[in-house]
Amino acid sequence: MPELHGTTVIAVKKDNKIAIGADGQVTLENTIMKHKARKIRRLYDDKVLMGFAGSVADAQTLADKFESKLRESHGNLKRAVIEFAKDWRTDKILRRLEAMMIVGNQEYLLVISGNGEVIEPDEGIAAIGSGGAFAASAAKALIRNTDMSPVEIVQESMEIAADICIYTNSQIVTDQMQ
Repeated sequence: MPELHGTTVIAVKKDNKIAIGADGQVTLENTIMKHKARKIRRLYDDKVLMGFAGSVADAQTLADKFESKLRESHGNLKRAVIEFAKDWRTDKILRRLEAMMIVGNQEYLLVISGNGEVIEPDEGIAAIGSGGAFAASAAKALIRNTDMSPVEIVQESMEIAADICIYTNSQIVTDQMQ
């Protein structure tokens, strides 16, 4: 199977506000397959934001499973993430799914991977995908040197990543919670 590329997702949490952004590009080998994919979702009655990188079908399956964990934990994000990460790592079918997720609310910002990692990043910045390092670098500079809001930082960081990473386009979708 050819390697999938084409995702940059970044989230910024600052002053109990969270914003998340993602580009719309999906690439298969050296071909852009789609320009306007949506890689951000609101979960649990719009109380949690989620962004994903990886196979869309895998990410959708994982998002549905994660949302069920949120409901089981009555919206306790940290508990839901830990239970979900355990299932993702140990379940015979789920552990084969290739994706990463960023989830957050006004209290937490977390990165989840299929090998059981749950990371609460420093400085309230989480980024995944092909252009994640570029977007994270830009966000760190902006959060340290400006008074920009989280959504402004996300938007500008994504634009910078799109200028650098060939797997990131400028069809940026953002969402925020206050």
